[in-house]
Amino acid sequence: MSKGPGLFVDIGKKAKDLLTKDYTSDQKFTVSTYTGAGVALTSTALKKGGLSTGDVAALYKYKNTQFDVKVDTNSNISTTLTFTEILPSTKTIASFKVPDYNSGKLEVQYFHDHATVTTTVGLNQTPGVDVTATIGTPSIAFGAEAGYDTTSGNFTKYTAGISMTKPDSCASIILGDKGDSIKASYVHYMDQLKKSAAVAEISRRFSTNENTFTVGGVYAVDHLTLIKAKLNSHGRLGAVLQHEVVPKSLLTISSELDTKALEKSPRFGLALALKP
Repeated sequence: MSKGPGLFVDIGKKAKDLLTKDYTSDQKFTVSTYTGAGVALTSTALKKGGLSTGDVAALYKYKNTQFDVKVDTNSNISTTLTFTEILPSTKTIASFKVPDYNSGKLEVQYFHDHATVTTTVGLNQTPGVDVTATIGTPSIAFGAEAGYDTTSGNFTKYTAGISMTKPDSCASIILGDKGDSIKASYVHYMDQLKKSAAVAEISRRFSTNENTFTVGGVYAVDHLTLIKAKLNSHGRLGAVLQHEVVPKSLLTISSELDTKALEKSPRFGLALALKP
């Protein structure tokens, strides 16, 4: 694929990942392995609240095709097929779930040195259509997204964004929720490997005049351990400790505390991911 402006979903993604990824109050255990035929198998057990679930996923790559199948404890079977370069500079993704036959989707992504376009169509009798377009370069990109309901003839969403990326920083502004919200974020990296960073995000919802300001960061204690923290203007304080117990296997401990309601018990999360 080309080294163009990237997908629209990538606008603001770096800040979003720093402020949300690995922050959890669940207990999760994941084991990954590979078969002799090259199939990647992943088993996951998740305890969320008082509910325990699990799933088994298989991933297989053959030339320009990738097969991804997941079966969970609720007897749902999710399948994703990814085809690269069926046409030049394109990626095609087909996904569906059994027994929810109306969940099928077909997405086509087109990559150019100065533009990226995606189209997603629902595979059912009344399909919805989502279209995104991004123009620019890896340094600066402008993008927009629109969703259309073919049944009602109405737009379900429209979003616009801009991102500016430098070797040591990244900034973005996103106008979303049909123009009802705006979000601006900035990430600054402290080292060349981009393991330590500071992030700030401010969002405003015009219909309620509500503003939310969040600051956070990640710090690499050493090559095996990361510490993350965040605090927003509503008093939500979160922290994450992640340690590579053995190569490629991560132990993640997270916690969240409401500093404006200290009488409430903090929430804790634990995740262990074992890989060969």
